[in-house]
Amino acid sequence: MQNIEKLSMLINEYSEEERQKVRDEMVFNIYENAKELSDKVVKKDESRLDIDKKIDDILTSKITGYPIMFLLLGFVFWITITGANYPSAVIANFLFAIEERLTDLFISLNAPKWLHGMLVLGMYRTLAWVIAVMLPPMAIFFPCFTLLEDLGYLPRVAFNLDRLFKKAGAHGKQSLTMSMGFGCNAAGIIACRIIESPRERLIAMITNNFVPCNGRFPTLIAVASIFVGGYFASSYQTLAASFFIAGLVLVGIIMTLIVSWGLSKTILKGVPSSFTLELPPYRRPQFFRVIYTSIIDRTVFVLLRAMAVAAPAGIVIWILANIMIGDVSILAHIAQFLDPFAKIIGLDGFILTAFILGLPANEIVIPILIMAYMSKGAMLELDTLSSMKNLFIKNGWTFITALNVMLFSLLHFPCATTLITIKKESGSYKWTVISALIPTSIAVIVCFITKQISVLL
Repeated sequence: MQNIEKLSMLINEYSEEERQKVRDEMVFNIYENAKELSDKVVKKDESRLDIDKKIDDILTSKITGYPIMFLLLGFVFWITITGANYPSAVIANFLFAIEERLTDLFISLNAPKWLHGMLVLGMYRTLAWVIAVMLPPMAIFFPCFTLLEDLGYLPRVAFNLDRLFKKAGAHGKQSLTMSMGFGCNAAGIIACRIIESPRERLIAMITNNFVPCNGRFPTLIAVASIFVGGYFASSYQTLAASFFIAGLVLVGIIMTLIVSWGLSKTILKGVPSSFTLELPPYRRPQFFRVIYTSIIDRTVFVLLRAMAVAAPAGIVIWILANIMIGDVSILAHIAQFLDPFAKIIGLDGFILTAFILGLPANEIVIPILIMAYMSKGAMLELDTLSSMKNLFIKNGWTFITALNVMLFSLLHFPCATTLITIKKESGSYKWTVISALIPTSIAVIVCFITKQISVLL
């Protein structure tokens, strides 16, 4: 006991970095002793271990690990984009057929036009777009993501990113919470509970938004398909758009590391905690469990949360688009007010208004923008991407505009659901506000730089 007390007093005299080295050495020695004991009493299938090691030498290599991660990410996006188009159209047609029946019902009841507008053209249509746009990609992306997790690949991704997060002054487990953010940033925030340190948990929560969630993919997919895929032959358009989006995701990951480093050196200063990650053996995925986990636990949960936020938002958006001041709607007045600032960062007032009104659910940004451009009183979506492209170009879009829309979508403030989750998890309005201000400021700065570079060139 006396020796332990002396050792404790001696360690307390060390600097934080020296204490961290002592902790790392102690953990290393514990695992070395455990390995020696294990080698004495446990029999192993050496051939199986040899296969796993050979695979790990490739997947966790500093040379091949990152390119494989990028290719897999691009492949998953390609499957998601390709597979979601048809079911999205089918669901949209079904839901809008119900909208027609609801309209007939309101007419038969002699309901006021404003009531039909608020409840059907506002609330119901918003819900319909959220379901049609979110459900198919989530139903594809989440199973793919869960499959990689069940196969044992995701821990290898965490292993590859661990050293980067440690250099950024963050916790290695942040790579896992960041991965959860691909499906839903709110789910990524909840996953931050696995990080024991309050300081590092806050860093993970503040930066989780830089990973694009399922709600931002519709905007990224639509704009990338039009303005990136359009430069390629039709057979390669989807592939080009998929890998461009994968490149944007890498930009988000890099921004996560930069901001994590900045926070760890300023308002959340400290030394990263120890993180020992055991790589599990590769295993055959349990497909029924994968389907259940991805569809029931993740897809339905995220969809219901988005619907709960989007329903009242649809009513507010309809009101703004239909109440006139003079001959112009409140929505158009807001866009005109924001236009000078928006032009400075390579957007326009209508785009910026759509992002602000899309705070409840990122899925409705594009429909709001189309509604504003077409001066209609309800949210719309054009039938084809070429029609959407013509509308955007008619309203002054260039490739730089499209690029800045994608960058702003990638980097801007979290949705309302995520902000509510941050408040609940952090217990602080202060960190919730910071979590909104930091990404928005970065989005504005990045778009401003992109716009100025385009002007100079």
